[in-house]
Amino acid sequence: MVKRKKKKVAKQVKCEGSYCRRNLVGSWSFLIGLFLAIVLGLGFTGAYQKEILWTVFLLGIIVGLLNIAVEEISGFLTSGTVLVLISFLGIQVGIFDAVAPSITNMLTGILTLFVPATIIVALKATFAYAQR
Repeated sequence: MVKRKKKKVAKQVKCEGSYCRRNLVGSWSFLIGLFLAIVLGLGFTGAYQKEILWTVFLLGIIVGLLNIAVEEISGFLTSGTVLVLISFLGIQVGIFDAVAPSITNMLTGILTLFVPATIIVALKATFAYAQR
């Protein structure tokens, strides 16, 4: 008898209506926010710098609200906190000012995206622990 190999089928992720849309909005918010943070850092914003900065801030809030599930809270808080602290330290030390000022501006944009997202996720974690 000839043994037939079973094909491994990729596990399908089942979407449950609003969860998939929420996750999609959160993912796009993160990508757009990161792109705008880089654009802010490179200085291509011109007269719209203030508006783009507020947009990045609001996208950070959206990422914190929609993109991070309860299972992902611990990992996001760890990586988000490290990213925020290292970005802040890089700005405060000022080592990038001499080498490339645009890196300092990008770190500021990343801070603008991740600080509100990290605060929102920390509040969600506190609320989840309080419910137990």
